[in-house]
Amino acid sequence: MPSNASLGPPPPYDLTDRDTVRAIEDERHLRARKNFSQHWLVDRDALDLMVSTAQLTRADNALEVGAGMGVLTAELARRAGRVVAIEIEQGVLPVLRRTIKRYDNVEVLEMDLLKCNPADIFGAEPYKIVANLPYAITALTLRHFLEASNPPTTMIILIQLEVAERITTGAGDMSLLALSTQFYSTPRIIARVPASSFMPRPKVDSAIVQLDIHAPPVTGELRDRIFVIAKAAFAQRRKQLHNVLPGGLHLPASQVQDWLEAAHIAPDRRPQTLSIPEWITLATLMPSMGKSAEAVSSAWSVQEEID
Repeated sequence: MPSNASLGPPPPYDLTDRDTVRAIEDERHLRARKNFSQHWLVDRDALDLMVSTAQLTRADNALEVGAGMGVLTAELARRAGRVVAIEIEQGVLPVLRRTIKRYDNVEVLEMDLLKCNPADIFGAEPYKIVANLPYAITALTLRHFLEASNPPTTMIILIQLEVAERITTGAGDMSLLALSTQFYSTPRIIARVPASSFMPRPKVDSAIVQLDIHAPPVTGELRDRIFVIAKAAFAQRRKQLHNVLPGGLHLPASQVQDWLEAAHIAPDRRPQTLSIPEWITLATLMPSMGKSAEAVSSAWSVQEEID
């Protein structure tokens, strides 16, 4: 992490100061928009913790999605070699551009973050994502970047506390979102961030989460089969596997029983208790599916909400 002496210049105003944010809102006739899940971060400690956790140097590329007014963008620009900030909301873009005007290492892309292809921006170069993610599309955003052809090396994200707890849970209380996230990364909660740290104040607390990205344990058709099975199982997560998989995958109950036995998985277990190695075993031994189940497989999309 750069020393204070090596940091770039501070931003032109303090966007963690509530009065400053209100003044900018009044000047620009701007308000955080619910349909974009906008909540301005006005907590200096949380901001500093996100940036310090990212451990940025001038050798790093940083990608921020949902840049808003630029409170985080400016701090990234002071530390990283290159910063790309994505923002789609037209009302806030003039404020963002004014915030980062003094930094020549920042590019602003006006686009939907789910249409961002990191390979088009960074090529094969490594990069880090540091972002206050829009609540409404957290799961879609994670899947989009974790499955990118050039995924980030790490993600430092600010998300709802409940979602943070779900993606970091282990076998025993897994969800489809946790499975998908942990398939590509090792997530951990860095700190809880109270609702009072935002304007406007959301209804729930948030958390800073670090995801260290790793190669998936399997790829291709085997990976696809894992998520076909998992989607069917988690559709009724309170049901035992021997009850949910026949209907979800259109397989005879006796065949599912034999399949689970071959995988050494007790038929009365529920999907949230399975570990990633057990999902891989299930997919490896998966019997042929009927046409209806094949349709489920082909309909599985990386853009689909995963929990």
